[in-house]
Amino acid sequence: MWGEFKLGGHVIAPGHHALVELPVASLLSHAPVKLTARVWRGKRPGPCLMVTACLHGDEVCGAEVVRRVMMAPTLKRLRGTLIAVPVMNMTSFMAGTRYLPDRRDLNRLFPGAAAGSLGARLAKVMTGELLPLVDAVIDMHSGAVNRGNLPQVRVTSNDRASMELAKAFNPPAILVSSTREGSFREACRVAGKPVVLYESGEALRLDAATIRFGMQGVFSVMRHLEMLPPRKKGEVRKTPTVVCRRSAWDRAPLGGLFTPLVGLGKAVNEGDMLGFVGDPFGLREVPVTASLSGFVIGRSNEGLVGEGDALFHIAMTSDPTEAEEGIVESGEALPAIPDEGDDHPVHGDVFSENP
Repeated sequence: MWGEFKLGGHVIAPGHHALVELPVASLLSHAPVKLTARVWRGKRPGPCLMVTACLHGDEVCGAEVVRRVMMAPTLKRLRGTLIAVPVMNMTSFMAGTRYLPDRRDLNRLFPGAAAGSLGARLAKVMTGELLPLVDAVIDMHSGAVNRGNLPQVRVTSNDRASMELAKAFNPPAILVSSTREGSFREACRVAGKPVVLYESGEALRLDAATIRFGMQGVFSVMRHLEMLPPRKKGEVRKTPTVVCRRSAWDRAPLGGLFTPLVGLGKAVNEGDMLGFVGDPFGLREVPVTASLSGFVIGRSNEGLVGEGDALFHIAMTSDPTEAEEGIVESGEALPAIPDEGDDHPVHGDVFSENP
C-alpha cells in the first residue's frame, strides 16, 4: 500500500477508483454547479497525471477521448494516479457553447478567485484543489465552430519538461507558442506543472482522427511516465513529429463566398493560392495566398466570410514537403481497429470511409 489519496472529502486507496464532485457555485435557479472528476489509483506507486477536456463547452472531441481512456482495460495495469476531468465547464457543455453563461471565456479567468464570478470560482477549484495534486497535465481542445484543426500539441517556449511530454504524445505536429494571461496552460506553468495542450478537430463534432490520435497520445504519455507497462516491440511505430516555432493566419481579402483549395496537413509555399473569395454577384474572385511556407494546421470551413476573417492557419517549416510526408506517415501508423473492436467508430467522410 503506497498511501491514500484525498480529494473532495473522498479518501481513495491504492487499487480503487472513485467519482468525485467538487462544489463550485450555484446558478440563478439555485441548481448547484459541480466539477466532476474520476480518480484511478494504481496498486503500485507512480506519478499523478490529470487529463482534462471541455474547458470550452463545445469542444466535445476531448470529452470523447477522455471517455474512451476511462473505459480502456489497460487502466487495470495503472501505476500511480490518473485524474480524469472529461467536462471541466459543465454549464457551457450543456448549452453546447464555448462561453460561460455570463459570456466570459473560462480560459481567460485562471487562476480564479473563490469569491469571483462563476468562471473564476471554477478556475479556482481547478488551480486550488486539483492542480496541486498532479505531476503533469494533458488539456484537450478543438477548433471553433466550422474551423478544423490538424491533430497537434501546443507547448510553451523554453519549457523542457512540457516539450518532453509533447514528444512522448507523438502528434503529427508540435507548435511552440506563448501562453495567454489567464489561460489554464499559463496557470499550469506558474504552478510548475508540465502541460501539453492537444488541439484537434472542430467544435461540436466528433471525428475519428482526433479521437484516435488523442487516445494514442494519452497512453503514450502514460507509458513515458511509467504509469503503464511499455508496448511490445513492433506494436507501435513511432513517427516523426514536425516541430514549429512560428505560425500565422492568412485572412479573407474581402467578404463573400469562400472556396478552400488546400486541406489540413498539406504543404504550401509562400505565394501559393490556398483558395479564393468571390463576390455573390459574379464580378470578381480574389485569391487567398500563403504568407509563409509551411503546412496547414487549421482551416475555416465557413462558406460565407467577412473581410479579415481568419481562413488558413499556416505553421512555418523550412521543408514543407517533408513536413507533409511526416504528417501522412503519422496517419498511416495509427493501428487498424476493426469495427467490432472499436468503441462506436466515428466516420467523418461518407465518400472516403465505409458508412
